[in-house]
Amino acid sequence: MLVSHDEREPIARLLTFLEHGERMAHDCAKAQATLSDDSGTRRFLLSQAKQEAMHAMVFQGAIAWLAPKHLGDVPVLPALEEYRAILDEALARRDLLETFLAEQVVLEGLGEAILTRMEQGLAKRAAPFGRLRRILLHQEEAHHGFGRRQLGRAIERGETDVTDLNRRAQRYLALTDAMVFTLCDLFESIDEDATAWAQDVRTFLPEWLTQEPMADSQWHKQE
Repeated sequence: MLVSHDEREPIARLLTFLEHGERMAHDCAKAQATLSDDSGTRRFLLSQAKQEAMHAMVFQGAIAWLAPKHLGDVPVLPALEEYRAILDEALARRDLLETFLAEQVVLEGLGEAILTRMEQGLAKRAAPFGRLRRILLHQEEAHHGFGRRQLGRAIERGETDVTDLNRRAQRYLALTDAMVFTLCDLFESIDEDATAWAQDVRTFLPEWLTQEPMADSQWHKQE
C-alpha cells in the first residue's frame, strides 16, 4: 500500500521535525570536533557532521515530494529549541562529555527510535527509497553507539559515573518526552500508535539512563 493522500502531510510534518533535529546534530558534531583533543574522535565527529547534513537534505527532499506546498511552513517545536539552547550552553562551557550525552546518546536515541518506527510504517506502505532510508538508519545507529562508547570510556577514566550522568540526563529526557507527546496527533493521523512511539524512545536508551542510578559495575555489565 502506497502512502495515501491523507497521510502525506502528517508524514511530511514528522520529517520536518527530523530535519530540524539533523541540522542541530550537524552543528553540534562540528562544534564537538573543535573541542576534542583526540584525532580519531575528531575524524568521527566531522564525518558525522557531513552525514547529518546529508540526512537533512534527504528529509527536505522527501518533504518536498510528499507535501511541497507545506515546505518550510512547519514551526519548530518549542521543546526542540529549548534542547538546542541547553546543548549550546554545554558547548559554550566546553563540556564535551555532556554534549556526548545530550546529542549522541539522548538525541540520537530519539532519532533512531523515530526512524525505526517510521521505517516500519513506510515499508508497509511500499514507500520509495527503501535502501536510502536504511542507510540513514544505520548511520544514526553508529552515531548513537559512538556516544555510548564515549561515556563508557569516561567512566573507566573516572571522569564521571552513572549517577552523575543520570542526573545530567533528566533535563534532556524531559524535553524529548515533550517532543514526542507534541507529535502524538501526527502519529495518530497516520494510523500509528502514539503510545508505542513514546515507549520506543526509551528502549533505544541505556537502561541506567532511564532508571534509578546504579553502581558502575552494573553499568559495565549492561554495556
